[in-house]
Amino acid sequence: MLEREGVPIGAVENLQGISWQRVTIDGVANHAGTTPMSMRRDAGHAAARVISFLRGRATGSNMPTVATVGCIAFEPNAINVIPSRATFTVDLRDPDAERLRAEEAVLAGYLQDLAVAEDVTISTERLARFEPVTFDARIVKIIEQAAATRSLASKRMTSGAGHDAQMIAWIAPAAMIFVPSVGGISHNPLEYTPDNDLIAGANVLLDVVQLLAAAD
Repeated sequence: MLEREGVPIGAVENLQGISWQRVTIDGVANHAGTTPMSMRRDAGHAAARVISFLRGRATGSNMPTVATVGCIAFEPNAINVIPSRATFTVDLRDPDAERLRAEEAVLAGYLQDLAVAEDVTISTERLARFEPVTFDARIVKIIEQAAATRSLASKRMTSGAGHDAQMIAWIAPAAMIFVPSVGGISHNPLEYTPDNDLIAGANVLLDVVQLLAAAD
């Protein structure tokens, strides 16, 4: 976002809540050629419906909710066998706690209806859950002020990824400074930020620390 908008500094004011769960769908394995479509209890197809539902719901709303299925496995995992089991993960994120809970509830309801529609059994397992975090408003404002003093444009942002700062924020005032990543790639071996952007971010950090120290 920073690269696309040509903004060198991100003043991070909050961090998304994160909900991880594993979904297991059990159907019946049968021959891919001899089983009519109308007689299948296809765990793979049911999983595909969940993935499509999640994407459609996230892209069809005006909310910042994001949904991702990053892991999936079929059993028996044979080219000519209808999957008897599909196991996959669901990553739901939203900066608003109530919306995140609402999306979890909507997914749970969809899975109940899907089990009936596809004649499969569906179970879920909670893997991890983190509540949204609001960073210290005073520090966020100081980040903006420090950037402006150096004639650097800044943008208030929500962190989509988890960071150590979200844990610190529960026990002490915290905030974060973002700088652009080329191509928007982050948390990835291909992540790259030019020296001038790194230096700009480091200088803003230095200024923020000095301002906080002077204020205290």
